[in-house]
Order: sequence, then structure tokens, then C-alpha cells
Amino acid sequence: MDLTATMFLSVDGVYQGPGGRDEDRSGGFDRGGWLAPFFDDQVGAFMLETFARPDAFLLGRRTYDIFAGYWPHQTDPGDPVATKLNSLPKYIASTTLRDPGWANTTVLDGDLVQSIRDLKAQPGNELQVHGSGRLLRFLLEHDLVDRLNLEIFPVIVGKGMRLFPEEGRDTRLELVSATTSASGVQLLTYRPAGPATYADVPSDASAQHEEIHR
Repeated sequence: MDLTATMFLSVDGVYQGPGGRDEDRSGGFDRGGWLAPFFDDQVGAFMLETFARPDAFLLGRRTYDIFAGYWPHQTDPGDPVATKLNSLPKYIASTTLRDPGWANTTVLDGDLVQSIRDLKAQPGNELQVHGSGRLLRFLLEHDLVDRLNLEIFPVIVGKGMRLFPEEGRDTRLELVSATTSASGVQLLTYRPAGPATYADVPSDASAQHEEIHR
């Protein structure tokens, strides 16, 4: 299976509490619900397309707790997101979760890198990560992500947990697809492509840049 990660982000890289004011108030965060004003039909269609592909889910503990408090209560068989989340295997990266109550949930509490490599080696289409910012940082650091969906909402939240740390592994990304929704949400899909490359801007281009900004 390919490991595909999907993340809602603000323009300033915040991923905390996108879906509601009380979704995640950890650390005194009081700006939750920044996603809702921009969640239009194109964003919804992108998510439905994403949820049509998984064979299993991999989640961090915080995202698991949020999902487990909501999705098991969504029992409409016509809801494709609820159907997939409630029926497919879910693997949780946690050292503290002992007795998950959500059906088809397995806790990964040993060698996480090897456990995820073993999951990816299983037959299937996609092992999907949703949210789970701390876990996604770990996955990127260990080169475990095959495809990265970033949904960038046109808002600067100004505080909260951010996906990319101030210092971490450098990674070059290849753009697979890019769409902008009517409300201004950028729907970007990237494929990690090894370490980032570096070069100097040609001297003639640098001179043009300086001239433009005089």
C-alpha cells in the first residue's frame, strides 16, 4: 500500500482545530473552526475522492480521539466517509492507548518505523493518514510518505500547532496535481522526491530582481 497523508492547513501552517471551536483546545488554543467558512463543494469533492481509495487508516493518538468521539455515531450507510472509517482497519501510533473502543482498531506501540513499513508491504491501495500532525512530521522525517495532500485554506490563524518544524529534514516535492476551489482553498497533491536541491540564482536574474525592487 502507498502511504498517503492528507492535511488541512492554514496559510501560516497551522493544523490545530480546523473543524470546530472545541475540536482541540490543547495549549489554550482558542481559534478552532477556521476551516468551515471556506469548505465548499470542490473541497468536499476532493475529500470524497480521497476517501474512495483507502484500504486502511493510520492515525495519531489525538486525531484518533477526535475521530473516535464522532464517526462511530455516524451510521448512515450512504455516508462514504463514515462507512470507510468505521469499517476499515485503523492503526494508531500511541504509547498510551491500551483499550481502543472503536471497532477494527490496532495500537502500534513497538518499533513504529518497522510497523509502518510492514503495513505498507501489505497488498492494497492506500494506507491513509488524516490530520495527525505530530505523526505526519515523524513519517516525513523517516521518508515513509508516498503522497502528500495539502489543503491550504486562505486564512492566517496566527497561533496553534504548525505542521513543519523550524528545523527538520529537507525534502524536494514533485507536484502531482493542483486545483483552487471557488472559496480560495488550494488543493495540492505532492510526491516526495528525495532531498531538496540547492543552487544560486544566475547573476543576470539576480540583477533583474534588484532592479525591479529599487
